[in-house]
Amino acid sequence: MQFIDLKKQYHLIESDILSSIKQVLDHGQYIMGPEIKALENTLAEFIGVKHVIANASGTDALLMALLALDIGPGDEVITSPFSFFATAEVIALCQAKSVFVDIDPLTYTMDANQLDAAITPKTKAIMPVSLYGQPADMEKINKIAKKYGLPVIEDAAQSFGAKQGERYSCSLSTIGCTSFFPSKPLGGYGDSGACFTDEDVLAERLREVRLHGQNARYRHCRIGINGRMDTMQAAILLQKMKLFPEEIELRQQVAGRYADLLSDCVKTPVILPGNTSIYAQYTIEVPNRDQFQQSMEEYGIPTAVHYPVAMHQQVALSGLGYSEGDFPHAEAASQRVISLPMHPYLSLEEQKQIAHAVKQSLNSVLETA
Repeated sequence: MQFIDLKKQYHLIESDILSSIKQVLDHGQYIMGPEIKALENTLAEFIGVKHVIANASGTDALLMALLALDIGPGDEVITSPFSFFATAEVIALCQAKSVFVDIDPLTYTMDANQLDAAITPKTKAIMPVSLYGQPADMEKINKIAKKYGLPVIEDAAQSFGAKQGERYSCSLSTIGCTSFFPSKPLGGYGDSGACFTDEDVLAERLREVRLHGQNARYRHCRIGINGRMDTMQAAILLQKMKLFPEEIELRQQVAGRYADLLSDCVKTPVILPGNTSIYAQYTIEVPNRDQFQQSMEEYGIPTAVHYPVAMHQQVALSGLGYSEGDFPHAEAASQRVISLPMHPYLSLEEQKQIAHAVKQSLNSVLETA
């Protein structure tokens, strides 16, 4: 069994994918070819924003957002201690400081009720993480940000296709950033990402940052990066977008079946009222995770842990001065969460097999506790 089965999707659109790749090979515009603009227009229409700036990865998307907002030395950016390392990494790359706010133990996203207390005169941006497929409480976060005149960057690497109210993730903040890493809900066949914004000035800055800070050929008005998306990835994503609306529905069905099969024995995902989730991962909590994971492996079921070490406990961020116990909910989650196989084409029979293994593995863990 595959943790994420990318081949099933590929076989559905194989001829279209190969045709798109051949088209790029034929025109030879491998960097910033016409497919880039076509993808940006498609994504903008889907999400409902004015501007999309395609780029080389979800990490680059976050870095570009910070650079476009002129985040630099001495600045503070408030974010979550429970995320992939890139979230805090890009803040450090700007020589700014990550200020963490603990997570809501139910959703694993930033606890907006603790946000106000973390804001200081040095705070220059808020970067909530929309984790495991659903947006953070962006409505509450935006309200607090507005009070202090702060921009909000949504780290939406795991929530492209999810909604809060009637609006899609990536349209919920000053800048939305997502990833098209192959395992994401909308994934390419390599690294790529995008920034989303309704603000004209920020969009122009993001385009400049993407191309080494250029506003004209060999004219550099700011420090930027090489953040361009390969044309080949854009061509692939354009074909995958044709399947994506249906895959959103399929993911809901898979998640619904999981809830029916597992909610009586483990903590299954909690979705905020008004939110939908794209279920980038299907994450549960278990005691004695190492033993549980080993048992699942014996049943032939792959699992993954996102994430086993909270951000403030990472060696590379030790200079921030945080200690064990500072963010108890993030620390507890890092010890208990585990993700099950999740993709749109997971069958009921496969899910029954997974659920059986989960229950047997839990029994094994509890018997030895």
